[in-house]
Amino acid sequence: EVDWFSLASILFLLMFAPLIVYYFIMSCDQYQCSLTDPLMDLLTGSKHLSDIWNKTPALTYRAAGIYTLWVAFQVVLYVFIPDFCHKFLPGYVGGVQEGAVTPAGVVNKYEINGLQAWIITHVLWFANAYYFHWFSPTIIFDNWIPLLWCANILGYAVSTFAMIKGYFFPTNAKDCKFTGNFFYDYMMGIEFNPRIGKWFDFKLFFNGRPGIVAWTLINLSYAAKQQELYGQVTNSMILVNVLQGIYVLDFFWNEAWYLKTIDICHDHFGWYLGWGDCVWLPYLYTLQGLYLVYHPVQLCTANAVGILILGLLGYYIFRMTNHQKDLFRRTNGNCKIWGKKPEYIECSYMSVDGTKHYSKLMTSGFWGWARHFNYTGDLMGSLAYCLTCGFEHILPYFYIVYMTILLTHRCLRDEHRCLGKYGKDWKRYTAAVPYRLLPGIF
Repeated sequence: EVDWFSLASILFLLMFAPLIVYYFIMSCDQYQCSLTDPLMDLLTGSKHLSDIWNKTPALTYRAAGIYTLWVAFQVVLYVFIPDFCHKFLPGYVGGVQEGAVTPAGVVNKYEINGLQAWIITHVLWFANAYYFHWFSPTIIFDNWIPLLWCANILGYAVSTFAMIKGYFFPTNAKDCKFTGNFFYDYMMGIEFNPRIGKWFDFKLFFNGRPGIVAWTLINLSYAAKQQELYGQVTNSMILVNVLQGIYVLDFFWNEAWYLKTIDICHDHFGWYLGWGDCVWLPYLYTLQGLYLVYHPVQLCTANAVGILILGLLGYYIFRMTNHQKDLFRRTNGNCKIWGKKPEYIECSYMSVDGTKHYSKLMTSGFWGWARHFNYTGDLMGSLAYCLTCGFEHILPYFYIVYMTILLTHRCLRDEHRCLGKYGKDWKRYTAAVPYRLLPGIF
């Protein structure tokens, strides 16, 4: 059953999330990234909603063509070009990989080729910028709002299709979840792993492509626009490109590991993932670069180095924390964490068929500091992105606020699930590791 709080939250997001994205992008386009000036104009009567809307660029055939080609190109790279990177990159896990066991007992196979798609896409981007000159590197920025309408169309189309598919022709009927509440089912999804054919998995494609592949291209387009407008690319823009580029590359390098995360293992595919990956991610995760086009910031050397160190330290914590957990799981605890055998708590749980299973929860390394210390590293990196923009406007700081809310909520979701799964053993674990994100604080 859907409780009233969940339903209220879902209705709020369905109604206002698209408006929030529009408001942020419109504020940069018409108000130099000020979030308060549009409200003041409306409250004082200086402008009406129609005035703002009429100044907003409309959907164009050019933008529609660009977006259609982009998505089609990513589909081709995803479905039709098997991974070859794992054959020559030491340590990289690509090619055909198995996901986690679904609630219905299915183990899906995936073609892991995201790193390859990212490399091919960016090689072509730079080849065009420096050799072919088919289009300007500023093409994304120059069509940013018309592309927003295209992204919304795709986001709503794929979410609606996924819901219809879940009702009438699901990939696996046993992995469908129906609550009876239309809004909840539309947002959170019905099918666990909707697929077309053998390899086109909706969840993996839209989570990783086209939005995350585009993330670094969007930042490069912002840098090109800054060069065009001011004759230089500031060190803050370079930092945003480098730090977020590391995050994106890490995602694709560890795409096989991503198959075991909460997004793939627990979330069903609906508007939350479909629209969110098409619109929310590419438009709001790149606000720092967009802001720096309108407000170029040249950081002093000390500030730039400090932000770089914060970002790299956050990434190190994020990656090493996940690595420790992965190593512990793969070896069943027969490994060394920080030079010694890891400590852990033995726990058990019952599956729906009544079978008793045993598991281990690590209390060593970063996992002894906090139960979700990987999220702490993620938040440190998120703060570094925002700090590149200085303190004149609050708009670029939306990202750290949003990520704090998102990851805190994810902590609570995960722990609620674990409490139901492990019962008293989970309480033993939380007693051994009392903090969620910040040791000594939270």
